[in-house]
Amino acid sequence: MWFFRHMLRVPWTARKTNEEVLKETESTRSLMSRIRRRQAKFVGHIMRREGLENLVTTGRMEGKKSRGRQREKMLDGMTSWMGTKRVTDALLESWDQESWKDMIANAKGQGT
Repeated sequence: MWFFRHMLRVPWTARKTNEEVLKETESTRSLMSRIRRRQAKFVGHIMRREGLENLVTTGRMEGKKSRGRQREKMLDGMTSWMGTKRVTDALLESWDQESWKDMIANAKGQGT
């Protein structure tokens, strides 16, 4: 948002809402793409470290399974919108930060 304000030369003292600035630039907010990008950055950060978060995210925790239908894992949802075939491909890609950043940048933008 600050980029649009700078581009339009709107001073910070001007009482313009973000919505007014968006209307002037004829652009929209893309909430889902922003959420997915941040989620992918977080998962890449978690996968590069060894710890409890990594174990929970990859589903390698020991213990009883809860009753009922299995919940969709975050990694399964990410692989569908990132365009990778398998979760293991995405996990291997997360070790190389540059290729992970490229994968996030080239991810399919679905939703609003």
